Order: sequence, then C-alpha cells, then structure tokens
Amino acid sequence: MSDSNPDHTPRRIVLAVVVSTFFVGFGGGVIFPILPNLGEVLGISAAMVGLILAANRWTRLVANAPAGILVDRIGTRKPFVVGLAIEGVATFGYVLAIYASRPDTFLGGAVGLVSPNPEVWFLLARVLWGLGSALVFATAYTITADVSDADSRGTSMGIVRAGITFGFPAGLVLGGIVSELYGNSAAFVLAAAFAGLASVIAFVVVPETHVEETDTSVKPWDLELTVPALTVGFVNFGLYFAYVGVLFSTLVIYLRVESLTISTEILGYAVVFGEQGTSGMLMAITVLMGAIFTISGGVLSDSVGARVPVLVFFLVLNCIGFLVLTLAGSFFSVVVGCILIGAGQGGVGGPLTALLADLTAEERMGRAMGTNNILGDVGGGLGPLISLPLAETIGFSIMYAISAGIALLAGLILVVGVYAHTGSMSPTVEESVL
Repeated sequence: MSDSNPDHTPRRIVLAVVVSTFFVGFGGGVIFPILPNLGEVLGISAAMVGLILAANRWTRLVANAPAGILVDRIGTRKPFVVGLAIEGVATFGYVLAIYASRPDTFLGGAVGLVSPNPEVWFLLARVLWGLGSALVFATAYTITADVSDADSRGTSMGIVRAGITFGFPAGLVLGGIVSELYGNSAAFVLAAAFAGLASVIAFVVVPETHVEETDTSVKPWDLELTVPALTVGFVNFGLYFAYVGVLFSTLVIYLRVESLTISTEILGYAVVFGEQGTSGMLMAITVLMGAIFTISGGVLSDSVGARVPVLVFFLVLNCIGFLVLTLAGSFFSVVVGCILIGAGQGGVGGPLTALLADLTAEERMGRAMGTNNILGDVGGGLGPLISLPLAETIGFSIMYAISAGIALLAGLILVVGVYAHTGSMSPTVEESVL
C-alpha cells in the first residue's frame, strides 16, 4: 500500500517499529531471570513456573490466527498500537503478582481480596502479554514486508527482528541485576514504564501500510496453510522449542546446580552475581549475539540473492552451540555455547521471515505470519512444560543434545519444503518472489 505522506518513508516507518518493539521487549525478558528462583521463595512448583513462563505462548496459539487475519482485514496500525499498550499493562501485572504475596502491605492486602496466590497474577499477566504480543508480532513483520522491496527485504526484516530481540536482553539484564539491587518490583515497574513509552511512539509515528479499506469480518479458520507458511512455521517451531523453551527456561537452574556464577574484581572491588544475575547476563549475551546476527543474516541473504544457504549455515551454527553446552565443564564454555546458539538463532531470523514474505502474496501476509507465530509458540510453549520437570530426570546434557538435533531437523524440513514448493533446493530471491 502506498502512503503519500512524505514523513512516512520506509526507513522512518521501519525505525519506528524497531524502537517500539525494543522498548516493549523489556517485559518479555525481565521475568526469566526472576521467576524460576522466585518460584521457590513463593512456594510455586517447578511445573507451575513452567506453566507461567509458557502461558503467553499458549495464549498466542489462540490469538495468532485471528491477529493475522485481522491485519489483512483492517490493517496494521491499530492492532500494532493496541498490542503494545496491552503488553505494557501485562508487564505491570507482574507488580501486582509480587504484592499479592505480601498481605502486610496495603496494595498486597487489596489484591489479596481477589486472590492471595501470586501465581494466579503471574499467570494472568502472561496470558495478557500473549494477547498483546500476538498483535505486535503479526503487525511488525507485515509492516516491514509492506514497505520493503524484495532485494532489501532480508535486511529490513533483520533490522526489525533485531529491534524486537534487543529489547529482550535489556529485560534479562533488568530482571537479573535490578532485581538483586532494588528488588523484583522495581524491575517490573521500570519494564512497564518502557512498554508504555513504546505504545506512545507507535501511536505518533507508525502509519497504516496494509489496506485501503477495512473489513472487520474475521474467520478464525481462514489460515495460511500453504507449503511455504508451514515450512517456515515448523522451522520456527523447532528453534523456539530449543531456544526459549529449553535454554532460557533451564539456564538459571543449570547454573545453580553446576555452581557456575560470575565472580570477578572491578577496580579492586569483588563483584559477585548469583544465579539470577548470571543467567540474566548469559541470556542477554545470547540474545545480543542473536540481534547482531539477525541483521547480518538478513544482509547476507540479500547480498547472496538466496535465503536457503544462509539459513542452513546458521542452523548448523545453532546446533554446534548446543553441542558445546553438552560438553561444558566451565563457565567459559557455557559462555561460548550461548554465543554460538545466539548467533545461530539470530542469523536465521531475518532470512526466514524474508523467505516467508518472498513466497507469500501480499494480501495473505498477515495470515502467513499468524501461521508462523502459532507454530513458533507451540514450540516455545512446549519447551518450559517439558524441560523444567524433566531436568532432574534426564539431565541437562541430554536436553541440550536433543536441542542440537532439533536444529538439524529444522534444516532438513526447510530444504525439503522449499524444494517441494519451488522445484529448487536453493531458489534465488527473484525466483521466490510472487
């Protein structure tokens, strides 16, 4: 869709999407270093912690398809702004969850009149976050696909994905360090404030890019079930199962079990972080590498003129990273493994969404992103539910070895799916664009 407003240049629009998703991403990461340990303090079982961490993804299973269809019907602007605002409210819900566990405070007593169980408030906040993020993810990439050309789409998708990704490590650091210095509530309040800022930026800057006329009818069964959408979606499933579902959900516990934490000296002062702060730092490094290579992967796929070779390379890199973790015997090797996993995960991001846009008709892009997000969330939702309860049974090395195999299987699915649709295992961008 064309926009006659000279201020609405593609670069300006992409930048606004990047900034908005970066700020709201804080709330996505802040909970991971805090909740696994907080569960023990508040008396929440490992299974319940896993359910809370996965609740946003299970919610998106229901919300992703309607969100994608809604985008194709009414456009991108309203769902994008509303989704960001919902995520801000959800992040503040973490604060209510903390105070629900403190009946001695006024707010805690008031909240306790509704439910004295903090796990209920954490769960509700994660469900609300899932609704908001379904709208944000469906719109952010669709906006980018609308305003970018095929020969620069990988770069644009990589930049937007990097914006989303960079916010997550900021939240991880926020959750790990600020919670240790000032308390968990302070970390959650700060994350909620940034999420509110994100919705304001989107409201002021982001225009409509997708439709000329709105159609409010939404059919939940009107999904994109083509070979490209399902192929990209299943690759997304495997990556999120291993990355968020296994690595991020178990890392803080793994560090505690193995007694691997940060202990160093800065300017003559001993600096020691517990497993929450250490896991926050490691996950931030992982996601930071992912954000860097998301941009690099997108640029590389544009330069090569083909998405598949770049995708296969980074999937193999992801596999190697998990294999390093299976052999990790020191903190340094854990850092190396996390760096490789982050680089592999990130390098896939830009080219994968660009490939989906290349192979999908513009008027179906919202639906295609909905299908992709559904499968990714199934993977991310199953991960915590499976990995946390089984960690003590099968051991971390086995879980990480399985995750390495998932990356290779994702590569096989990618090649087979692309070949089935295009007749080539590595079609050029020109051959792929509809």
